[in-house]
Amino acid sequence: MTIEFVQGDITTQEVDAVVNAANSGLLGGGGVDGAIHRAGGPDILRECEELRRTRFPDGLPTGRAVATTAGRLPARWVIHTVGPVYAKREDRSALLASAYRESLRVADELGARTVAFPAVSAGIYGWPLDDAARIAVTTVRDTPSQVQTARFVLFSAEILRAFEGV
Repeated sequence: MTIEFVQGDITTQEVDAVVNAANSGLLGGGGVDGAIHRAGGPDILRECEELRRTRFPDGLPTGRAVATTAGRLPARWVIHTVGPVYAKREDRSALLASAYRESLRVADELGARTVAFPAVSAGIYGWPLDDAARIAVTTVRDTPSQVQTARFVLFSAEILRAFEGV
C-alpha cells in the first residue's frame, strides 16, 4: 500500500472512499464530519438516519466503521468511523487504532482501492497530535488490506508535518 500525505480539503478528494471522523450519532456535526455532510448533501444524512433506525439505534460504537453513499462528493463512498475522545487517565489508543483498521476493513468490503483519511480524534476530541499521527500511520501501514493508496488529507501545515514525521 502506498501512503500519501497532503494538506487540503478531504471533501474534494477524488478517491473511492473518504473516511469521515464521525460522532456516534452519525447525523453530522462539526469539523470533518460537518464538512462532509455539507459538501456531500442530503443523501449522506438520509443513509445515516436509516443506519440509526436499523443497525445502530444507539449510535455507531467508538472504533467501528460503516459506509454510506458519498452524495455529491467526488468519492463513491463515505466510511464513517468514530474515534475516541482523548483521556489522560485511560489509554484509548486501541480504540483509535481500531477506527483506522475498521475503516480499511469496510473499504475492502466495498472494493475501494483509494481511501482518503482525516486525522481521526486529533481535532475536537483532543488527541495529542504526534500520538494521533503515530497511531494513524502505523495502523494503516501495518493493517493487511486490498487498498492500494491511503491518502491522509490534513487540514493544516502543522498536522501535515506531524503525519509526515512518523
